[in-house]
Amino acid sequence: MDINDLKQSSKYSWQLDPRGHMRVPVVIYGDYDLVAAMDDKVLKQATNVAALPGIVTASYAMPDAHWGYGFPIGGVAAFDADQGGVVSAGGVGFDISCGVRTLRTGLKVADLELNKRILANALYEEIPVGVGSTGRIRLDDAQMDAMLAGGAQWAVAQGWGSAADLERIEEHGTMRDALPNEVSARAKTRQRSEMGTLGSGNHYLEIQEVSEVYDQRTAEVFGLHTGDIVVTIHCGSRGLGHQIGTEHLRDMAQAAHRHGIDLPDRELACAPIHSAQGRGYLGAMRAAINCALANREIITHLTRQVFARVLPDAQLELLYDVSHNTCKLEQHAVNGEIRQLYVHRKGATRAFGPGHPELPAVFRDVGQPVLIGGSMGTASHVLAGNAGNDALSFASACHGAGRSMSRRRATKTWRGREVIDELEERGIIVRSPSMRGIAEEAPDAYKDVDAVVNAADRAGLARKVARVIPLVCIKG
Repeated sequence: MDINDLKQSSKYSWQLDPRGHMRVPVVIYGDYDLVAAMDDKVLKQATNVAALPGIVTASYAMPDAHWGYGFPIGGVAAFDADQGGVVSAGGVGFDISCGVRTLRTGLKVADLELNKRILANALYEEIPVGVGSTGRIRLDDAQMDAMLAGGAQWAVAQGWGSAADLERIEEHGTMRDALPNEVSARAKTRQRSEMGTLGSGNHYLEIQEVSEVYDQRTAEVFGLHTGDIVVTIHCGSRGLGHQIGTEHLRDMAQAAHRHGIDLPDRELACAPIHSAQGRGYLGAMRAAINCALANREIITHLTRQVFARVLPDAQLELLYDVSHNTCKLEQHAVNGEIRQLYVHRKGATRAFGPGHPELPAVFRDVGQPVLIGGSMGTASHVLAGNAGNDALSFASACHGAGRSMSRRRATKTWRGREVIDELEERGIIVRSPSMRGIAEEAPDAYKDVDAVVNAADRAGLARKVARVIPLVCIKG
């Protein structure tokens, strides 16, 4: 990206003032090196978002931002329905509610020494991964609709998970106002046998070690200590979410002219929030969020079963579950006025600060856990939402390292077997059904996650709490 196109607001904030059809400025977070290394398309896409009807304050890009479909991945934008605001399927993404949850285990590194490989093999055998993977759960029509309405609460009621988990999941495990009847038969068919599966791409289940603690007080509240073993699960709504995104993007693009919307990019297809089409998409999207929450809860249940067999002293307790790729109705202060806004986070994470009323009581004094996944073989991070970040990004932060190289280029640069062998030499066990998938997700195909997290911390979006490093990676 040509940094000369932007004015620097602070060391970690850059701005493009409105021009042409832009209704608000673009704000990009990151240090000089991160922003300069971003693809030119990031700025182009963020500029297009800034031209959408009803957008409020700014079109934001997080420090991990890279080119995506419609919105840049790492893009955040809020819309006011009463000011003609829109909802965009391209502003949510295809893997609706792709998200991360981290579980404490009560174990230390020494507890894994004799069982790490056994545990890796058992997890790989128990939890289906890869393109088109299916599980042992089969949902009929009634069960499918119940799952889409109930999310993780439905999963727990079926015996997959723990009621104690629900307090530590966004929306307490169930996204309200989901409309299963707005989800097509094709989307439901794709999901019927995919519950409890990781999927492919950058999805994973990792066993990790807490290698550093930066904020002792917050880490204590989160229950994290140096040398602790945690488990992190990264996946989403699988085929159902992708089908919903595909169908609604097509329909929104076809109907844009009828709604009087001049799209700067067809990939930004959208509909007025107050329209029947907008309400239909929101209902279907919320159902997909519930699908993802249920899916991660079922995978958690399967993971606990494996640990109970291999390391029965482990006690897997949920730290937190947070989604990216969502659009949520939230209250935010704009110029001193509290407004109801539809906040799109595309490859970005909600990061409520201390005192936010939607946080569980245990986190109220320190802020929401913000879980930042690294690339395969690199560190991940636990952060906490900062006071005052509402004014910076509608209380949003980055969600991962962010790609620096296309998957196609990655497969021309690395071979999957070579990546696995290299990680094995570093003590990281990888299990995956796809050597091509491993090459696509090679660690160096991503930005430096430590640099991304440092930028988010110093920009004030979220503060660093702990760094974790991988020991076992089950990779789709």
